Amino acid sequence: MRGFITDPDHPGGLRLAEDLPEPVPADGELVVDVRAYAVNRGELALIPARPEGWQPGQDVAGVVHAAAADGTGPVAGERVVAIAQGGGWAERVAVAAAHCARLPDGVETEQAAALPIAGLTALRALRQAGSLLGRRVLVTGATGGVGQFAVQLARAAGAHVTALVSGPHRRDEARTLGAHRVICDLDDDGLEPFAFVADGIGGDTLTAAIHHLEPGATAVTYGALGGPATIGLRDFATAPNARLMGLFHYVPEDQKGADLATLVTQIQNRTLDPRLGRVDDWTRTTDVLAALAHREIVGKAVLRRT
Repeated sequence: MRGFITDPDHPGGLRLAEDLPEPVPADGELVVDVRAYAVNRGELALIPARPEGWQPGQDVAGVVHAAAADGTGPVAGERVVAIAQGGGWAERVAVAAAHCARLPDGVETEQAAALPIAGLTALRALRQAGSLLGRRVLVTGATGGVGQFAVQLARAAGAHVTALVSGPHRRDEARTLGAHRVICDLDDDGLEPFAFVADGIGGDTLTAAIHHLEPGATAVTYGALGGPATIGLRDFATAPNARLMGLFHYVPEDQKGADLATLVTQIQNRTLDPRLGRVDDWTRTTDVLAALAHREIVGKAVLRRT
């Protein structure tokens, strides 16, 4: 079986191996014939940190090659999207049946592959706000992998969405996603307080965002591109009883499949459109990772295996 493994002697720290063993599913796992997978910024840091021979890859979509032995989950031949514990940048991968969702007609494999990490992060972050109908929401890093989903999901839930982007060149994309207002910085005394902040930047951006919360509001942070944030009690002076939460997409474990199904339904209903900034052949994975590292890709990067 072919698949990518870490190898420090190759460009990007990855090598396409030709002789990997076939995945052996554990109890409750099925095997997916991978047709497309997405790459995420977090994986850029994992590749040099893992030992030689490690198999990366979490966001996958494809066809069930072998159903779970216990009869749970999709059956052989069904199209699915899944979140794997690694090994997804390969021809086949074993994944928990409970971490899969079936793909209906009308949802493209490449669209689905973009969902797992970024989509789950956005969905689970926004849930911390409760009802968003008529409420003001700020999304930082709004045209990034997670941000694009957060903007669309918040808009679909009835929120008034303000998108924070890195510069004027990102304004049109944020508006296309559905943002009501697009800003390039938070140094604006005219900003009305937000009931909820979805933050993928961290650092000074997160601190500044907290200064724009309304009393009792919630801020959820899930990224740290801007480095660590220095936050103290006084930063909440204008937002008493507001709360700050750090979110990781993989909790809770037992709802991954159900949450992926929710996102798939949103695509099917045309309330969610995964913006694919680049779709390429899977043999060019290292090139795509380099472009991602240099922030040359707006939206999600997906590799297609034909």
